[in-house]
Amino acid sequence: MKSILVAGQSPTTFRVIQKSFQPSFQVEEAATKEDCLSKFGKKRYEFLFIDFDTLLEDEAIENIKAALQSFWHIYPTVSIIVMTPPEMIRQAVMAVKAGASDYLTYPLDPSEVRYITEAINESLMVQSELDYFRDQFWQAEAFDLIQTRSPLMLSVFEKVRSVSPTRSTVLLTGETGTGKGVLAKIIHQHSNRKANQFISVHCGAIPDTLLESELFGHEKGAFTGAVRRKLGKFEIASWGTIFLDEIGTLTPAAQIKLLQVLQDGTYQRVGGDTTIETDVRVISATNSDLKVLCSEGQFRKDLYYRLNVFPIEVPSLHQRKEDMPLLVDTFLRRLNQFNLKDIHDIHPQVTDALMQYSWPGNIRELENLIERAYILETSRILTPESFPNEMFESEASFPAPPLNDSMTLETYRNEATENAVRYYLKQVLAQKKGKIKEAADVAGISARQLHKLMKKYGLRKEEFTKQHFEGLLSEHKVPVST
Repeated sequence: MKSILVAGQSPTTFRVIQKSFQPSFQVEEAATKEDCLSKFGKKRYEFLFIDFDTLLEDEAIENIKAALQSFWHIYPTVSIIVMTPPEMIRQAVMAVKAGASDYLTYPLDPSEVRYITEAINESLMVQSELDYFRDQFWQAEAFDLIQTRSPLMLSVFEKVRSVSPTRSTVLLTGETGTGKGVLAKIIHQHSNRKANQFISVHCGAIPDTLLESELFGHEKGAFTGAVRRKLGKFEIASWGTIFLDEIGTLTPAAQIKLLQVLQDGTYQRVGGDTTIETDVRVISATNSDLKVLCSEGQFRKDLYYRLNVFPIEVPSLHQRKEDMPLLVDTFLRRLNQFNLKDIHDIHPQVTDALMQYSWPGNIRELENLIERAYILETSRILTPESFPNEMFESEASFPAPPLNDSMTLETYRNEATENAVRYYLKQVLAQKKGKIKEAADVAGISARQLHKLMKKYGLRKEEFTKQHFEGLLSEHKVPVST
């Protein structure tokens, strides 16, 4: 039987929800957030109805998303419904924007609760059907690659699932290292051409003088050194898929021939007159803006329109940092398969550094960095000593608030000051290992003032104590230096 947890201080609220959901659901109650998290650690709940004040407890309202994530870290699929008095609807809306499924206002209206009940049940059924068909579609070897918590990547995989069985030309755009080549292979593996060749060509790595020959082949004597006929990649990839990476680097001559292939499925080898027919699916990728190249006369507009039949924009790693733990876990599993080490986790300080780093090289840079650290590591988890020092230098500065057109100088200054104060407090508390009196003395304020500031900025003493730090390490059998 599916379970629901109701968190709050009102017995009446619990009884209304219990009556609305029984006998279809088992409804349980919790008085505090701590009690909630404890129950989550022992049992799976499909839905959580939680009072807004209970959700935040002593944390600042800016920490709504973090408060919600404390439950999603245990069960990522749990639906959270926030309950508030009518005068706090604005805060309830903020919670929904932060990811909560819905909100209810006190006193609870049984008809409204039933409406949400029906909506939740319908959503469950639809999601269950989608998950079934999605799992039926994806091949087993692709499961690791399609795991994501990022809404942007979920959208990308939905597009991949939709376009894979078709004949349509696909254009993958995004920064270098975001995994465009991996997506191209997934599209091929889930198409009706999967039994045939998948040919990958990095157009930017081939000299301009050889690119046309490499793609379309050449006849004997076509140019100096052409001592025999050569088959091109399009001929080899017939009935399969050809992946053209860095498509924006194609020479004008190659662009004309590619346009001919896309228009009528024919081409000629370099130095030849015979028209060759081909049936090949084209997937292309670029980290350049092809529209800009077209406007500058470097890329044919008619070719761009042929390539851009089904565009998929791949987000950068900076845009999908919620996937960082999944990616690291995947890389560690692969490394453990081919090495004698048994490393399954990373140090909390490394996790923070990975989340703060800008990742100009995207997933490729992350994978290389994890592999390097894996080779150097001598303990059971990846520690800061195995990573480059510059990874942690970014911690020496606090983040500036994002700038927008409606932000005044005063607003920007206030937000920057808030960031600076929070950063300062974290550094002092970490330096004094969570000892409030010592940290307050360094800051030049009273312990009472420090407590108020910690509450305001969502900082907990336990996060900085030596015992907490050693506990994290002891779980992974890592010695703590003294």
